[in-house]
Amino acid sequence: MDAGVTGSGMRWGGAECARIASASAAGWVLRSAVAADVEVIAELRATVMRADLERLGRYDTHRVRQRLRDSFSPAHTSIIVIDGEPAGCVTVRPVEGRQWLEHFYLAPGRQGRGLGSAVLRTVLERTDAQGVTVGLNVLQGSAARRLYERHGFVVESQDPIDVFMTRPPGAIGMGSGAAVPDTAP
Repeated sequence: MDAGVTGSGMRWGGAECARIASASAAGWVLRSAVAADVEVIAELRATVMRADLERLGRYDTHRVRQRLRDSFSPAHTSIIVIDGEPAGCVTVRPVEGRQWLEHFYLAPGRQGRGLGSAVLRTVLERTDAQGVTVGLNVLQGSAARRLYERHGFVVESQDPIDVFMTRPPGAIGMGSGAAVPDTAP
């Protein structure tokens, strides 16, 4: 999970919350992304991923934004909105018989308050209803890995930069009281 954009008055393009896809009792909603969201999300990604990428010796100010631009899919991306303001985003797209979770970023001021867990729970409820496995990758050493493990993701493979994780439909993570096996070497 990457996280980013502060409350700097930035607004997301399009009809802000006109296309609300879901709501939460916690006061957040998901709305469909539009093409105009790409630059704000690219900035969010750069902000959120900077520390981990620098730690891994992989930060490049242009590349971190361009990788988002190159893979941005408004049709599969949702913007997380709180009080009419963007708080983050998440992309879930079909890839080779599974759903791929990517570009899950929260503004730094929104992290550590349960929002990531709430959004992830909502996304996983949808994929569970479809009976589909979810895959993702997270940077080595990223704190986001613990979030994914709490929600039933286990390590499938890893390399010096990335940890690839999967979660079968209906998997119960540590956040539900069940233990998740430690599959990391």
